[in-house]
Amino acid sequence: MIGRRRFFGALSAAAGAPAQESRKPNLVIILADDLGYADLGFQGAHDIPTPHLDRLARGGVRFTNGFVSHPFCSPTRAGLMTGRYQQRFGHETNPVYNPADPVSGLPTSETTLPQLLKSAGYVTGHIGKWHLGAHPQFHPMKRGFDEMFGFLGGGHDYFKQELYGNPREYLIPHQRDGRPVQEPEYLTDALGREAAAFVRRHKDHPFFLYLAFNAPHTPQQVSEKHLERFADIEDEKRRKYAAMVNAMDEAAGRALDAIRETGNESNTLVVFLSDNGGPTAANGSSNAPLRGVKGQVYDGGIRVPFTMRWPALLAAGREYKSPVISLDILPTLISAAGGQLPEKPVDGVDLLPFLTGMRRDAPHERLYWRTGGGTSWAVREGRFKLVKQGDGEPTLYDVEADIGESKDVGPQQQTARDRLLAAYSAWNRELIPPLFEGIRPANTKAGKKQ
Repeated sequence: MIGRRRFFGALSAAAGAPAQESRKPNLVIILADDLGYADLGFQGAHDIPTPHLDRLARGGVRFTNGFVSHPFCSPTRAGLMTGRYQQRFGHETNPVYNPADPVSGLPTSETTLPQLLKSAGYVTGHIGKWHLGAHPQFHPMKRGFDEMFGFLGGGHDYFKQELYGNPREYLIPHQRDGRPVQEPEYLTDALGREAAAFVRRHKDHPFFLYLAFNAPHTPQQVSEKHLERFADIEDEKRRKYAAMVNAMDEAAGRALDAIRETGNESNTLVVFLSDNGGPTAANGSSNAPLRGVKGQVYDGGIRVPFTMRWPALLAAGREYKSPVISLDILPTLISAAGGQLPEKPVDGVDLLPFLTGMRRDAPHERLYWRTGGGTSWAVREGRFKLVKQGDGEPTLYDVEADIGESKDVGPQQQTARDRLLAAYSAWNRELIPPLFEGIRPANTKAGKKQ
């Protein structure tokens, strides 16, 4: 991590202000849900306009090898909030929504990003989807957030909720600071509204905003004003999906506009990414040219649109090609805030020295993935990626030459295959079995039992 004095000196020089006058940067994470790799303008999409997110990408750094730490929702969020491979603490599947279950959620023994930022003097806000446990001990406001608007489960109806009785997960009440509220707006629009309000409310104080959209996760529910923009898309599923992505872009734009209008754009670090790849059959998304979908450790499940903007420090319009992972966000934001990392070692890396040119090497020697306690796994080292998906044998790909992971190069690269297999086995021995069974079955043959 960059030393605080050195870091703020670099920031002040970039911003043209004396070091003692610089204010801590605002910090924002915008997370999409089940977004396809190819479905934003800055990722090459031609049928879905996303002008706000495209502007964000043009103004910062686009990570062309940007990954998340898991191929589906909740484990990725557990890694994002801790900076640690979530398999280290058993959060390896999506928890079943059960407010009476004190196990199925992000373990309270883990320190979270908002907790660290609160200690660094930030006001913290969560807006949108939580999906890190429904028991009261897992509530966002028990895990470091000062304010909260959204829902606790893994998805939600976009138009309605039930305030009374015992509703199923997708109809649970929205909450504002722990209290149920009736929300009349289309969910994506409401999240954009609340994010902009949070930015304006805290414009004079360093803030951390975690804006976690439900879109474009199913159910495919769309407001007419967005759907009518895509009448020329013949496939109904793709048409609804396009409208949902466009609505998300518009909602994100409300938050980004509020940052600019309050005079904070230059000194606000914004990260945008998706929680995993698109489930193409379910929502009409596209992960082209990648192989695989949500739930798989092929790149289509774990390689995502990923961009970072901080005008005061980072040059605009750059592409960064070395592999990075969502675990890097925590140490990067803590570095920007001048805060302290948690006592437990993090697996993420502070990216700022690499993005400012202070370091020329790659942030990671290797990246790892594991699902279902070892049912599927992968390891990436430079150009090579070793993949075991389901019942298949481990297969080696040269992902620089073969982005679609179509050709097994193991027979020609036996040394690399053996090296990556040994590296995965060593990493796997550091892990524990899944703590809870979720929507997806977990294979308990993990860690040293593997």
